[in-house]
Amino acid sequence: MAIKKLPDGASSMITKAAEKAITKALVVAVSTMDRKYRGKPFKWSHRAAVVTSGGAGGFFGLPGLAIELPISTVIMLRSIADTARSEGENIGDIDAQLACVQVFALGGSNRIDDASETGYYAARIALTRALTEAGEFIAEKGFAEEGSPVIVRLIARIASRFGVVVSEKAAAETVPIVGAAGGATINLLFINHFNPWHVAILSLEALSDTGAKKAVKKEYERIAKEKCGLESIN
Repeated sequence: MAIKKLPDGASSMITKAAEKAITKALVVAVSTMDRKYRGKPFKWSHRAAVVTSGGAGGFFGLPGLAIELPISTVIMLRSIADTARSEGENIGDIDAQLACVQVFALGGSNRIDDASETGYYAARIALTRALTEAGEFIAEKGFAEEGSPVIVRLIARIASRFGVVVSEKAAAETVPIVGAAGGATINLLFINHFNPWHVAILSLEALSDTGAKKAVKKEYERIAKEKCGLESIN
């Protein structure tokens, strides 16, 4: 809604700036990768790295987010490039690099997540805002579940579940821990979302004519429906 209210041309400028930033992040991501390696991708190391960065960013709130988000983006793009390399792509080739950026822009089989990379940043920023709101609420009104932000209510309910009495001080100290867990979880969900399926699809499409691309898309839809019960993609 906010983007629609921007002056003419502003939306296009923002999109181009985002594309440029992500492309530069990919250049950083692939700069130290062995371009001749054709072994299995290092899935777990990338997942561990992105979970760690997400946890750190979530723990330190807005100041941490500004530093952590670019790092997490580079790790995710490196993971995508690693998968592409294992599929036989030459990650030193500009077309292969652009395809990796394109994977980062792919949603799933549902229209809702067609802007998945935008959704990633939106989710992380929303989490930070929620943490800030929770901290301000505790500082101003103390620790009260009724009428409190969702994170404060979450802390209260988890505590009551285990019979723990939570003070204002303890609640305030718990907010960063919730942020760390939330940041780590969001990062893990998204790095799993940008999975080998997307890279394989782009690799197949690059080798295919128009008719074959339709066949690739149709097969992807069939598998997605069987395994995930998702709706058809556009």
